[in-house]
Amino acid sequence: MTDHGSGTPRLLRRRLAPEAHRSNALHPGAWWIWALGLGTAASRTTNPLLIGLLIGVAGYVVAARRTNAPWAKSYGAFVKLGLVVIGIRLVFAIVLGSPIPGTHTVMTLPEVPLPDWAKGVRIGGRVTAEGLLFALYDGIRLAGLLICVGAANALASPARLLKSLPGALYEAGVAVVVAMTFAPNLITDVQRLRAARRLRGRPDHGMRGLLQVGLPVLEGALERSVALAAAMDARGFGRTAAVPVGVRRATAVLTLGGLMGVCVGTYGLLTAQGASYGLPVLAAGLLAALAGLRLGGRRSLRTRYRPDPWGVRAWLVAGSGVAVAGLMIWAASYDLAALHPGVVPLVAPELPLWPALAVLVGLLPAFVAPVPARPERQEPAPEEPAPVPLTKPSPAAWRTAVAPSPADASVRVPSESPVPVPPEEPS
Repeated sequence: MTDHGSGTPRLLRRRLAPEAHRSNALHPGAWWIWALGLGTAASRTTNPLLIGLLIGVAGYVVAARRTNAPWAKSYGAFVKLGLVVIGIRLVFAIVLGSPIPGTHTVMTLPEVPLPDWAKGVRIGGRVTAEGLLFALYDGIRLAGLLICVGAANALASPARLLKSLPGALYEAGVAVVVAMTFAPNLITDVQRLRAARRLRGRPDHGMRGLLQVGLPVLEGALERSVALAAAMDARGFGRTAAVPVGVRRATAVLTLGGLMGVCVGTYGLLTAQGASYGLPVLAAGLLAALAGLRLGGRRSLRTRYRPDPWGVRAWLVAGSGVAVAGLMIWAASYDLAALHPGVVPLVAPELPLWPALAVLVGLLPAFVAPVPARPERQEPAPEEPAPVPLTKPSPAAWRTAVAPSPADASVRVPSESPVPVPPEEPS
């Protein structure tokens, strides 16, 4: 009595998370707010245990609530990208050195002499364990940010997100959505072409396979871009209504100023030095941007068909991400050492209790968000008995089969018995 492999009883699933359909589907903006909250929490710490817990929370929610759409398959690609980022960060720390002093030497590379104007920069030299550990923590934090963004890409529909944008941001939203769907479509094309090459017995790995797969992928991307341009042209993309000049100028000032305030406030929240001014600037920027978007919506001639509702479940999902970010920022204000383990001297990181419990709040969407509709598993059909192969009997076996038994020896069966023919009916 479980549903979708989640292990939750059916009755409890109906009470907490109903089956998703068109009328109760979760708003895509809620998924993005939740993911950005997890990303903000990941940016406030370098503790690999906390960041690993954040990645585990994001992965569990994605596994429980993603659909079978093409963009839902992009989460694995973001995880691989995070691993690549960690590797690149370690390579830079080995080749270019690290600003962290250390006493435990791992290796010593030949150092390249540089001119006097490049003081402070070195290539090669001594590589310490403290520097490598610092680079590893920094790379894990950046990988956590990327994976949280990948979770939003895997859970939120780009088309529905575009439809939810205000009219003033529709043109910019189209460009953003096209950019967001590039990675999922590219991954789908690569998987499809590699499967086709395997079926044909051709190599799909290595440099040769990459070169032979890259050209069809590029061709498919160009075909999609041409088809998208034709569809946008046919739908009258870019048409605007006539509004007064003063309204247009006020809209531009409010929108640009508000967006700059949002960027500055977000940067302040993501850095430890800007925690004092980040929240007020972010609030002021949001108010100005909303006012500008409200005025800019007058220029749009678009209408929305069946807009996505923002219900109680959307508030819970978005609130869980905001709660994780807020609790992590509060934890950084009173116990900074637990969120940033030291590397000089070398100490093992510890998992702080209260920040870990705050991260677990991010699991709420896995229980309250509507369960996506997935095809039911079909039971395998019972196997039919194998047909008996037909073989031509030998002449001796045939004579034995048609010979009369001794009990019927007195009955003479004519070799050729006339077959009665029915009389023909008169026409």
